[in-house]
Amino acid sequence: MARRNQNSVSFISQTKTLGPVSNTIILIVLACMIGLLYLTQVTKTNSFGYTINSLQQQQNALQNQNENLQVNAARQQSLDRVANSQVAKNLVPVTPSGTISQ
Repeated sequence: MARRNQNSVSFISQTKTLGPVSNTIILIVLACMIGLLYLTQVTKTNSFGYTINSLQQQQNALQNQNENLQVNAARQQSLDRVANSQVAKNLVPVTPSGTISQ
């Protein structure tokens, strides 16, 4: 019983600690969060890789088209150059001299 000049309620200071089950659960949750972070980064990297790949394919297609257009332009310009050249102007037109009849 309580005596004179004593408190009837005693305060005991206790430190609260986590038990082994709580520690295990916290570690599992942290590992899952790190795994999700890793997966999001890998997914972003892969999506950028697909974008870069499609842009490289588009660049290759445009380069091929440019080369084809340059070849066509050179062909058309060469016909004009040949027609307007001095050698072509000096050529004599050939007319049929006669026909062979049987």
